[in-house]
Amino acid sequence: MDIRQLQYFAEVAKHKNFTKASQVLFVSQPSISKMIKSLEDELGVILLDRSEREVVLTDTGKLVNEKALTILQLLEELSSSVHELVQGQRGNVKMGIMPTISALLFPKIIAGFKKRYPGIEIQMIEYSAKQVETQMEQGNIDFGVTVLPVNTRLYETVSLLSEELVVIVSRHHWLAGRTSVSLAELKNEPFILFTKEFALHDVVWQACLQAGFEPEVAHMTSLWDFCCEMVASQLGISLIPRSMANRLHHLAVHTVSISHPQMAWELALIYPRNKYLSYASREFIAYIQANPPNQPGL
Repeated sequence: MDIRQLQYFAEVAKHKNFTKASQVLFVSQPSISKMIKSLEDELGVILLDRSEREVVLTDTGKLVNEKALTILQLLEELSSSVHELVQGQRGNVKMGIMPTISALLFPKIIAGFKKRYPGIEIQMIEYSAKQVETQMEQGNIDFGVTVLPVNTRLYETVSLLSEELVVIVSRHHWLAGRTSVSLAELKNEPFILFTKEFALHDVVWQACLQAGFEPEVAHMTSLWDFCCEMVASQLGISLIPRSMANRLHHLAVHTVSISHPQMAWELALIYPRNKYLSYASREFIAYIQANPPNQPGL
């Protein structure tokens, strides 16, 4: 069955006249007659009573016309929906974000994007930086925010933020009067680290090893607030992004820059390099590239 058969038949049924249908469709009357006759032959029924001056639908013709109108309406809706989707007006995307840090970056971005594309829904799911890549590999998210470096053979990256890691100590700590410190000077300090599923754990651990010592771990946590509270309670020191340190004015902590080596903390939006991206995802990525986030807390 050809969709044109239904279109031509529905138009004739609407006007009850082959000539008027021909004028509306910009198709010759013989072509319309031939198409409808092929539809009748295919269904094995008579759809139109042509014996009268005005075309009359048979009982079967009324049924087919009703169904044809429904099908044609669905096709029109499908075409409109695809057009809206292609134009980025509708869609749904899932994004894996790192808690806390991403919360500083994305509220304004999401608000701006939603204002421009109200029909696109963005679902944000919290994962650690390492989990973001795993969830993407499993197809559970379309793209995510993580810490660089990542495997660039697998992922495209859009830079979001680059900032330094700093040391936070209790205001009663011997470093509280310092503005900077080398990492090697911290070799005898108890560290409060994030758990191993966090990229920050590996960044700090590797930096300490390169500085000539293995950090003494006083405690490991997956919670930013708990980490900072423990530092304020003189249970150890920690290394965190400056944007996070700038939010700790309510705690009895002091921020110290690391003079050597300078430790960069780079966040990026990543998405699969060789995988299809929905139009909604492409529009969001393009929006991020055109409207890069400001460094939070600075």
